Order: sequence, then structure tokens, then C-alpha cells
Amino acid sequence: MIKKIGILLGVLVLLCAVFTVVSADDSATANDDNTFIVGFDAEFPPYGYKADDGSYTGFDLDLAQEVCKRNNWTFKAQPIDWDAKDSELSSGTIDCIWNGFSITDERKDKYTWSKPYIDNKQVIVVKADSGINNLADLKDKQVETQKESSALSALQGDNKTIADTFKDLVQIADYNTAFNDLQSGACDAVAMDYNTAKYQVKEHGADQYKILEEQITSEDYGIGFKLGNDALKDKVQTTLDEMQKDGTVAKLAEKYADYGVPESLITE
Repeated sequence: MIKKIGILLGVLVLLCAVFTVVSADDSATANDDNTFIVGFDAEFPPYGYKADDGSYTGFDLDLAQEVCKRNNWTFKAQPIDWDAKDSELSSGTIDCIWNGFSITDERKDKYTWSKPYIDNKQVIVVKADSGINNLADLKDKQVETQKESSALSALQGDNKTIADTFKDLVQIADYNTAFNDLQSGACDAVAMDYNTAKYQVKEHGADQYKILEEQITSEDYGIGFKLGNDALKDKVQTTLDEMQKDGTVAKLAEKYADYGVPESLITE
């Protein structure tokens, strides 16, 4: 009896080992010259997010996937914690940060950048019946924004005078959480990127929220590569330029038109 139990345990251990190897091989994606791994925030629509079916989608991911198709690369969308993006890039876990990534003064010298491809601005979202109609109305209000975001950078930098009027500027993990807080009354306003604001307002109810016309600041989106990785940046940029010229960019942008995604990228 003891011998039979020992044999059974041995078989179970062997099966577990085999299953572990198969599972690891099935899920792993080697980051080699034929694989392009895009780091993105999975809660930053319409540029990168999880669809209802569980897949990852978004305008930036669509662009990246087409770039891979044209270069015969394997495409992998890799969701990351936004505040860990630098370590992900420097370690080689991802090849670039491509997800509504603003080219700010603080970031210019930290990455090898593509050309700017979308104009962007930072805005404030409030409840439609909040009585808040401009930036001055945010005095003594509780405002939330995402950690490591461009809105946070603006409000802690050149636009700090605006944030100084707030009751508090709270950093949260993602904008879905921020909108839940706005809905519940835990905060009075959310500072965020314009296109993401358009998406969130549409999804949560266009009659319940509004985007203030007065913006915080404006900047451009770019693709951030590891500093010095000009070869990969140049290849991606050349492909993007081709996609712009042949109308592919406009075609991919069609399904995001309701969120203000432009059909034409910045070309200069």
C-alpha cells in the first residue's frame, strides 16, 4: 500500500512538472528581433484598454499591430503599471511605451522619441450639475489624477498655480477609479488627457459629466523607446509615415472618431 502511494505521488509530481513547462512555454513571448512588445496602460482608452471580450485594443495598439504586420514582427501588447514604465523599458521587458505618452519637458531627455504624432491637451472633467464651469471654480475642491500622468506633471510643474488653489490634488492608480470617485462624490473633479476624458464621459453618461472648455495645458503624444535605441525608433517611424501616406492611419482612426482621435497624425 505504501509502495502504491509512493508511485502515485511520483506520477503527480511528474505531471505537475510537465504542466508547468507547457504552461510557461505557452504564455512566454521571447523579446527578440522578431518580436515587438508594446508597454501600455490597460485602462487608458481610447489608446489602450481591455475590451468587453477581454482582449486588448485601442488606437495606439491598432497602429502598433499594423507596424508589426508590415515588418513581419510578432506583436505583443503588454499591460504595465504606469508608474513602473521606466523599469519595464530599461529591463527590456518592453520595447517601447506607446499609449498616449506625452512628450513633456521632464521626459524629453529620458527616452528616444518618435516624432510627435497627436496633439493633446490636459483638461478637467466634472459632474454636469456641479456648478464648476472654469478652472477658477476648482478653488478648495478635491481633484484627482493618475500617478505619473501628464496631467499630474502639468499640475506639479508649469501649472502649479492652478493646483495650489485646490483643496487637495490626489494621485490615484487609474482613471476608472477616478470616475467612480467622481460619481460617488469622493472627489469634485478629474484632471486627465482630452481624448481619454471624451471616452470616459461617453461611457459614463454624456448628460452626467462635462469637460471644461478651459484647458490646463497642451502637449504632443510620442512613442518612447529606450534611450539610444535609434534603430528600432527609425524603423517604426518609417513604417508609421508609410501608413499615414497610404491612408491606413485614417482607416484605423475611424472607430475612435467619437472620442476625438484625429484621422491624420502630426507629420512634422
